[in-house]
Amino acid sequence: MYEKELRIAELTVQRAAIITKKIIASFGDNGVHTMEKGDETPVTIGDFAAQASMITALHAAFPDDMFLAEETTSMLRKDQTLAEKVWLFVSAAGAGDDRSQDELATPQSIEEMLDAIDLGQGQGGRNDRIWCLDPIDGTATFMKGQQYAVCLCLVEKGEQKVACLGMPHLSLGVLPISESCVSSTYGYLASAIKGQGAHLRRISPTGLKPLEPVKVRERPTDLSKLRNVEALASKNMDHEKNCLVEGRLGLTWPSVDIWSQQMKYISIAVGGHDLMVRIPIKSSHRTAIWDHAGGSLLVQETGCKHTDLRGRDLDFRAGKRLYNNFGDVVAPAAVHDQVLRIVQEVAQIDPTKPL
Repeated sequence: MYEKELRIAELTVQRAAIITKKIIASFGDNGVHTMEKGDETPVTIGDFAAQASMITALHAAFPDDMFLAEETTSMLRKDQTLAEKVWLFVSAAGAGDDRSQDELATPQSIEEMLDAIDLGQGQGGRNDRIWCLDPIDGTATFMKGQQYAVCLCLVEKGEQKVACLGMPHLSLGVLPISESCVSSTYGYLASAIKGQGAHLRRISPTGLKPLEPVKVRERPTDLSKLRNVEALASKNMDHEKNCLVEGRLGLTWPSVDIWSQQMKYISIAVGGHDLMVRIPIKSSHRTAIWDHAGGSLLVQETGCKHTDLRGRDLDFRAGKRLYNNFGDVVAPAAVHDQVLRIVQEVAQIDPTKPL
């Protein structure tokens, strides 16, 4: 099952990833033009172009499915010049010798492009099939030429079923991965169907490249050898408590610093890292599901367990955010419960009490 969904997902993410690379190349040393959204987070032409390209392809292939995505067209509909800049990259996406792109629909006008972007403004929840996407996770690092991910996940009745993430700057030549170790080519796709393991493909402008299966990790023999990853610049996470957790595990703080949330999952699934602990500062903190859908499935398919700080699975049925979950613990499945107990002690989490 889900073979068609996986193929369309891989082609869709590959096309969007290549669009983002072309945008970076076109701006050169001048940097990628950015705007600021109402929540004071950055957005770029790449975010809009990738989302338009992805939703157009998916909606044509699966017209009855719903979509949940990060970006809206409020800026583009107010700024024709900006919309035309996005259209320049979206309309050119199907050009070239890659005949596999014939399987993907492309917007035929600026208005179609804008409408496709706005299809992503679903509410999430308990719908049968929802495609969750983040066109660029890690916009801040995308702008710097560092790590970012183009993210797509099919959620069916609250369960992650198909995941595909494109990492255009991912290089696996030196592990563990970092922000500064950037691929000189097109990077990788990482994909999975629930219960069937995960695999990599090299991103290519000439069709899907051969599969490279990802090995399931072995049981760690020494917790102090685990490699943790976190976003040290995050103002929402409690880095002091993370430091205490790492001390209890015998690790050295600070951890490797990777900004993009989805790239943290990739760093664990294929990038040489083992552990991610996220302890929010505020008890009210809840993250958007597109920051986790897909990446969470990939780490689970490669031998890790992922829960919130209470030890509960992520609930993708609650809406646009993970309203029923608080924080994250990702660790090799064999030692996850041990790591979770330490995190709960440090964070003073009582798993029996409601949020």
